[in-house]
Amino acid sequence: MNRITFACSLLLSSSLWAADLTVSAAASLTQAFQDIGAQYEAQHPGTKVKFNFGASGALLQQIVNGAPVDVFASADTDTMDKAVAKKAVNAADVKVFASNHLVLVIPAKSNAVLTQLVDLKKPDIKRLAMGLPASVPAGLYAQGALEKAGLWHDVKDKVISTQNVRQALDYVARDEVDAGFVYASDALLMAGKVKVALQVATTTPIHYPLAQTAFSRQASEAQKFIAFVRSNAGQAVLKKHGFSTP
Repeated sequence: MNRITFACSLLLSSSLWAADLTVSAAASLTQAFQDIGAQYEAQHPGTKVKFNFGASGALLQQIVNGAPVDVFASADTDTMDKAVAKKAVNAADVKVFASNHLVLVIPAKSNAVLTQLVDLKKPDIKRLAMGLPASVPAGLYAQGALEKAGLWHDVKDKVISTQNVRQALDYVARDEVDAGFVYASDALLMAGKVKVALQVATTTPIHYPLAQTAFSRQASEAQKFIAFVRSNAGQAVLKKHGFSTP
């Protein structure tokens, strides 16, 4: 390879790398954001959106520890508030882009009758899947709802903790637990394998915020992606996947 060819190759590689955008997003956003990412790339040739999905708390910890992330989207405002406090994002950059509902789901073939949270005390409900409250917003919402209903101490020994909300969904879909707390959007994703027993009232609304990270190397591209998520096109994708407008 001669010098000119090498130089052109180096510039091309650098250009491609410069267009990469890394987005860390809550696990419940997986399918919706993958669709949004594909549409965004189609409208922005040369830009590659790379996703990292997981529990919001765990993703924040990665960012605080130096992970090269450009956009952070969490499943709750509390985690984003922590991101602001830790200076991982700037408060002025935070935008709420979607909302959701917490539901209690059971395996599709289950004959369990659960019409209210107190029914979780029934002896035939032995295993209850929910995200780890310390890092998974869905788990924290679930614990809050159970505590408000005065049921936490009655059912906490039945809880099977999961690393994210999608793991709780998988446990229910595979009939490995008797019930589980997930988002309405998750239940829609597995409509043939789980069924919604009831919608759960949460102590605070379930809002999804996102923001450019304070140390993003792709600030302009990050802002464009955020704007796309909040655009009519982005909102249409989110609605298709079971999310509601903020």
